[in-house]
Formats: sequence, C-alpha cells, structure tokens
Amino acid sequence: MNRIAIVTDSTASLPPASYTQLGIVKVPYRVHIGSDSFDDTEDLSTDALCRHLLSLPDGAELPRTANPGPGDYVAVFRRLAEKASAILTFHLSSRGSGAFQAAMVAKGMMQEESPSLRIEVIDTENVSMCHGWLTLIAARLAAKGASLEAVLATIREMIPQTHMLQTADTLRYLYMGGRIGRAAHLVSSALHIKPIVSMEEGEIVTLGVARTRKRVLRQIAELAAKMSEGRPIRLALTHAMALPEAQTLRRLVEGLTPVAEVLMCELSPALLVHSGPGTVGLCSVPALPAHSAI
Repeated sequence: MNRIAIVTDSTASLPPASYTQLGIVKVPYRVHIGSDSFDDTEDLSTDALCRHLLSLPDGAELPRTANPGPGDYVAVFRRLAEKASAILTFHLSSRGSGAFQAAMVAKGMMQEESPSLRIEVIDTENVSMCHGWLTLIAARLAAKGASLEAVLATIREMIPQTHMLQTADTLRYLYMGGRIGRAAHLVSSALHIKPIVSMEEGEIVTLGVARTRKRVLRQIAELAAKMSEGRPIRLALTHAMALPEAQTLRRLVEGLTPVAEVLMCELSPALLVHSGPGTVGLCSVPALPAHSAI
C-alpha cells in the first residue's frame, strides 16, 4: 500500500467535480443561521446564503461559522487509514481559522492509533481557491504516482507564490461581523469605495481601493498580471452571486498575462458570511514547469 490521500475543507471552494474526479475528501465547516446549523456547501448553497444575507436589516445578527473539530478529522483519518499510507490535509490560513489546529490535534491522536500512518497538516497561509489550488495540485500529483516528498516539495514551493485578490460589493458584512469599525464602514459607504483585499503571510491586507466596480476589476487584473511576472498562471475566478463580473475579470486577466488553466468557482458559504453577496475575485498559482503536466 503506497497511496497518498488528500483531505481539504469546504472553504477551499473547489468545483464540486474535483472531489469525485480526484478522490479528494472534503471536511465541511458549519454555518449557523439562528438555531439552524448547516454543513457548508453540502446543505447550504452560496446562492441561498446570498439571498438570506440580502434580506437582513442593518444591525441584524450575521450567520456564524465554525471550523471542523478534531473529532471530525479523526473520523476522516481513520477511514482513510484503511487504504492509504499517508494523508495530506490542507487548511486555510491558521491565523484566520482553528481548522489547522484541530487537524494537528487529530494527527496526534491518530499517531497513537496508527503509528505507521504519516499525516502532514498543511497551512496554506491563504484562503479560498488559493487553498483550493494547492489541494488540487497535490491531488493531481498523487494521482500520477508522485512520492509524498515530491508532492510536499512542490506545495512548499508554491505556497508563497499563491495570490488571492478580491473585492466586495460593500463593506456592510465586514462591519456587521465586527471586522471593521463603524467609521470605516460609513466612510466607505458614503464614498462608494471598493477595496481590493489580499493575503500576506496568512493575514488579510488591503492592496488598494476604487470607486467603481469596473475600475476595481481592472485594478485586480493589473495586479494579477504584475504578480505573475510574465509567467503563465493557473487562474480561478471566485464569486458570490456575481458570475458576470467574474467572467469579465477573467477576460481582463487573459488580456494581460498568459493563463494556462481557468476554473470558475463559487465562494463557499462559510467564507461568504464575511464578505457578502457580490464578492468577486481571483486566486492564482504559477504554472511552473515542475508541474506542467498536472
């Protein structure tokens, strides 16, 4: 037995077919709306949550999210241990969620039960389809028979080269969720400011602002082209009830830099809670020669 199993969670925002085609195991976050609880992406869709958020008055309580716990990961690891000699499990930035820590606890528990099972817990230091791309590339390499060390080396090389650029239609949900202050919310609303949000070393940063959706999409495309440094990229367009704008962003990027592969992805509900309907952005990784056959 020499099979590498790939595990990720629902915030990776991968296209649904990726899981079945490559055998990726998804561990869902939970989304709590009032007294109701839903498995992220399983029994709550992006569109359904968008409609709910749009119906909320100012000052209303936002849905809450919860990352998988150690028990969730132990259950998955036990099942995979029956057919795999190693498990790679991928997680969004450990600075933004407890899923990484939960998986580390589960790893320790499994080492006592199955000492020969190797488990590698990967902090992608990013979110959304940056997290998703790393998962997907690892699964493609594993499917082609790459060794565990080769997969790990590729992923470690790529983590600092993944880039997320995103804008929200409004800062209302960040304000309602307590992630920005009232003053910032009021100023941005009055001036119709559209921020460009990214990740650096696992933390959310702002790279710029624009006053129109058209302009902010152009700025995102220009930033993506600059970050690519002229090399071909693998591109994922992410959105929440904003498919036409995601398609526009795709055309803008393709007009500025070489694109080797494109995926269209809906932002997972667990991430949507914090950015709101109308969110659109991109996640890119370099199409390096080392994995050009992926």
